[in-house]
Amino acid sequence: MKPAENMVEAAVLNPSEALAPEVVLLRQDYTTLLAERDSLKARAEFLEEENRLLRAILYGRSSEKKLPAGPTPEQPHLPFNEAEATPPPKEEAPSDLVEVKSHSRQKPGRKPLPPNLPRIVKNVDLPEAEKFAACGCPLKCIGYEETERLDIIPAKITVVVTRRLKYAPQPCQCPIDTDAPGEVKIAPAPAELIPHGNATAGLVAHVVTAKFVDAIPLYRQELQLIRLGLDISRNTLCNWVRLAAAACARLLGLLVEYVLSGPVVNMDETRVQVLREPGRSNTATSYMWVIRGGHPDRPGVIFRYDPSRAGRVPEEILRGYRGYLQTDGYIGYESVGEREGIRHLGCWAHVRRKFVEVIKGTKGLAKGGVAQEVVDLIKKLYAVEDKAEALSLGPEGREALRQAEAKPVLDEIHALLTQKEKTTPPRSLLGKAIAYTLNQWPRLTVYLENGFLRPDNNLAENAIRPFAIGRKNWLFAGSPEGATGSATLYSLIETAKANGLEPNVYLRFLFTVLPTVSSDDELRALLPPFLDRSRLDENIE
Repeated sequence: MKPAENMVEAAVLNPSEALAPEVVLLRQDYTTLLAERDSLKARAEFLEEENRLLRAILYGRSSEKKLPAGPTPEQPHLPFNEAEATPPPKEEAPSDLVEVKSHSRQKPGRKPLPPNLPRIVKNVDLPEAEKFAACGCPLKCIGYEETERLDIIPAKITVVVTRRLKYAPQPCQCPIDTDAPGEVKIAPAPAELIPHGNATAGLVAHVVTAKFVDAIPLYRQELQLIRLGLDISRNTLCNWVRLAAAACARLLGLLVEYVLSGPVVNMDETRVQVLREPGRSNTATSYMWVIRGGHPDRPGVIFRYDPSRAGRVPEEILRGYRGYLQTDGYIGYESVGEREGIRHLGCWAHVRRKFVEVIKGTKGLAKGGVAQEVVDLIKKLYAVEDKAEALSLGPEGREALRQAEAKPVLDEIHALLTQKEKTTPPRSLLGKAIAYTLNQWPRLTVYLENGFLRPDNNLAENAIRPFAIGRKNWLFAGSPEGATGSATLYSLIETAKANGLEPNVYLRFLFTVLPTVSSDDELRALLPPFLDRSRLDENIE
């Protein structure tokens, strides 16, 4: 008898025993298929979320602000038909009213021109024949009507000619008899930022400002100078920038000491491409690190180039530092943040960004869900900061206000995320946002400890943003030495901006005075946090 016939006969005689192995295998296959289906479904949902997020980043709004539900002053509803032009019925006022202080609103119209701009007065008079009345008597001037219009004088290149006067002895009838030849004396050469060069401090400051503030690459500046009648190669411009950075090396060392002397340090990093790095290809990614610290009212900003993004870099930068350290959630800050004497803070702006990405990735499906709820709660945290700012509270008052109003909101966020973590797929955008927040939670609440701390790391991000914007224009640094020099000049420029100084005015002053000072005290006095502002008004030749 054939095997198939045996199975049929066995199934007829005892069907439960004959089909039992096949049923078990089928059930196992069924369970496996269900698990694979759930895995593929979760994977598909994640890819759909990721695809929607990438499309939102590529084509959507870059701002993380919540889209308004109705018309705004920038984009009112347009009445394309009479139905839309009909005003909507009035709604009842919400019960949770918020009182705000009265404020004044500027009338619409043209802003007044700054009073500090120089004025050139041009009088427009009547012709002499029209300065008589109908009776023939001369008219008397009783006043004038004045209007102001803006004008601009294009950049003009001039040549500063320095003549050092020479003196020699003349024949005289002095009773002193000497056979020594006559000594010729000449006035000493003024100290220059670039000795034996043909660029003044003002021109070097102009080139540096255009490159590092206005993000104009040197090859474009070369073309601008040609239009102004000066043919200077970009290699010469690059050499000027390199020599200026080298002259500021000691000044940068003093700025580093000052930044690390403050109570809190903010750190961040961004990528940079550097050519001709030893042992690396020209397409390798290097990093520019930024450190902001010093006195909170007189901050300092440091840029530092390094080929690596490893944790050893912040450890080297912060060697000997004791105080608060605020960063994002990058793992490279883990070891230095746990070092003795350092208190590590997290960043609520990064947390909010994670949940905004969830809302973008779910194409509005998460509105009213967990992600939107967390974003709304974070908005309450910043409302507390706005309230403290409006009341002009000091550190102690700000700390008390946070304990009273921000801490309950933090507890609510933590309870919500702890509950949703159990039912949210960990690989989804929401799952990753929840995991990131809960892993960072001990650091996200540190800012409650002291009133001079901030809930986010935006100070460091704002300092590094000009570098990221300029990188889109100049693309890469030509060498490690060039990247180091750029870091030096970015440090001085961003420190000047953080202290309310106009970069070109400060650099012109600095490059003029720097060659004449030598001691550390004199150099320290040139740093923006210590600079006497009246010195900027001196006449710099």
